[in-house]
Amino acid sequence: MTALTRSLLQWLRPASHRSDERRLGPAEAAFERGHYLEALKLWKRASQNGNAEADYRIGMLYAKNLGVAGSIPDAAVWYERAAQRGHAEAQYQLGLIYLYGVNASLGPNRPEIWRQSSAARLGDTASNVHHLIFPHGTSVVKDICAAFRWISAAAEAGKADAQTILGNLYSEGQGCTKDFAAALRWYQAAANQKFAPAEFALGDVYYQGRGVLVDFAQAAIWYGKAAAQDHVRAQIGLAFMTLKGMGLPENPTEAARLFQSAATHDDPIALYNIGLLRLSGKGVAKDLDRAETALRKAARKDYLPAIQALAEFYSNGAVAEPDLREAAVWYEKAAERGDVRAQFFVGRFYATGVGVSPNIRQAAKWFERAAENGHATAAFNVAIFYLNGSGVQRNVEAAIKWFERAADGGISAAQVQLGKLYSTGAGVPKDQEMASEWLSRAAGSGDPDAKTAYALFLLHQNASDDDVARAHSLLGEAAEAGHPPAAFQLGALKMGKFGGTADMLGATPWLTRAADAGHVEAQYMLGLLHLDSKSGVGNAQAASSWMTKAARAGHAAAQFELAVMYCTGYGVGLDLAEGVNWYEAAAEQGHTVAQYNLAVMLGRGQGREADVTTATEWFQRAAERGMAEAQVALGDALMSGRGTAQDRDAAVNWYQYAARQRNEGAVRRLQSIGATSDGTFTLETEALR
Repeated sequence: MTALTRSLLQWLRPASHRSDERRLGPAEAAFERGHYLEALKLWKRASQNGNAEADYRIGMLYAKNLGVAGSIPDAAVWYERAAQRGHAEAQYQLGLIYLYGVNASLGPNRPEIWRQSSAARLGDTASNVHHLIFPHGTSVVKDICAAFRWISAAAEAGKADAQTILGNLYSEGQGCTKDFAAALRWYQAAANQKFAPAEFALGDVYYQGRGVLVDFAQAAIWYGKAAAQDHVRAQIGLAFMTLKGMGLPENPTEAARLFQSAATHDDPIALYNIGLLRLSGKGVAKDLDRAETALRKAARKDYLPAIQALAEFYSNGAVAEPDLREAAVWYEKAAERGDVRAQFFVGRFYATGVGVSPNIRQAAKWFERAAENGHATAAFNVAIFYLNGSGVQRNVEAAIKWFERAADGGISAAQVQLGKLYSTGAGVPKDQEMASEWLSRAAGSGDPDAKTAYALFLLHQNASDDDVARAHSLLGEAAEAGHPPAAFQLGALKMGKFGGTADMLGATPWLTRAADAGHVEAQYMLGLLHLDSKSGVGNAQAASSWMTKAARAGHAAAQFELAVMYCTGYGVGLDLAEGVNWYEAAAEQGHTVAQYNLAVMLGRGQGREADVTTATEWFQRAAERGMAEAQVALGDALMSGRGTAQDRDAAVNWYQYAARQRNEGAVRRLQSIGATSDGTFTLETEALR
């Protein structure tokens, strides 16, 4: 076109258009200087003459809160004027407004805040003032059909952004019928303009096979085009494909480079993945400090996988020792965001005091949250809490509910608990059929503890020969699997604990197997067997060995038996001091006869320096547990004032307690008191076996 032709065309245009072009120059200059009101005035004059660009610019002022009270609804009005006149950018912006809808204007001068503050100052006139400032309201209702119409217009005008959004609308069926072919055409149109988001969208089309066959090679090409323009999501997509060798050769180094490039934009996915690569040293130098920094940045953006990874990083430790306090912080953040595994871990942290201060209520809360989200072990734990009233109010009904959830999740321990509850009627109606069903189900899982529990149930139910045989089989299977309690119960079964003929020789190997594995009750039982000369396996040295092991493990009855052995020299060297020590250990655990014998030895100064006061205290503890001999001894001490203040009435009371148990010594003392009110008695007590 020649210069003359262009000139003629300009003269053929309406005069108003030529003058509008002249006005836009000063308006633009005013805008650039920040003189927004002046620009608004000039653009409004141009708008009156039908200039679409001026309408668009005024809409922009309202959208950006420049020189006017920010208002997207007012911006939409001006955008629509421009859009109706064919302004592509206005059509696009108007389409976006309708696509997402607007509840209030952007920026610090939100109309709702303004209205509230004005109401406080102006009272009833505030709403009128508000209407004057925001005549078009403070919101725009989401309208997908209108959005589709205006974005389509902008796309037809060649705007790449609109073409890409229109592709998305066709792909998702928003405002139109889903049409992958149409979506592909619009993506391609925008990509032809080298528009990175469209190139990325085409990569997704071929990666996911939306309307085309899945083609990883083609996806990689389009992701690569967008990534070359620094498109973050394209860099991430291409990095994943490069890392896994999808559509192009596997190249961890290139994947790390792409993740790092995207991470410079603080993208949480990129930060997370470059963090993982630096942790492992895959495709990039291993650097735990930089890995931690990247993961922490992503975690602070609430990216759950990064929070989880950071929790595990601190929990497991890398080069340094684990930092369980830091791990607990991140696990709790993950738990708060609904991560079930983290909720369980946090419950365990609070239950055990690992990384946090012990807090049984918090433990119960987190276990219950995890259980509500389907974590079977957490359901079992919270069931135990409800059963015992730990951290929550005791509620057997709730415990049953959670045990059932855990049982349905395959936790055999929960099935065992249900069986025991129904068997004993603890908090539920006693139901042996239900008990048998749950215990049988648990045993069927192959769990040795469940097999042992079911076997004991069978043995305690007026067991038939078939039940005994079944129990024997279950215990044998569990024992052979290395379960010490099963071996112990099998030994007890052979000893005749559940009826039948006792077979001590047959019981010994099973008890020994359990005892060797550290089963304390089995050690004690073996000790008793070896103490009994009629058992057929009597052996004093073996008895002392097993009793010592059980006693050192805190078994009160074993401590008592060992004390007797030291005091009599049976199986060990005679050592009264050692005897007193073991009596004391058993006495502290509430073993009544040990308390009495300890009192006797302390009163006589046997094995330890005489201490009548302490002896009397031990007599009292045994007496309070109902032992008649101790009640008589305490009565004697009170009557004589030996080791305690003299108190004849209290002495008589203790004698009476013992006499009710037909203790002859108590009866004689009461008779004596009746004949001689001031009679005194000497301490005539003997240690009991």
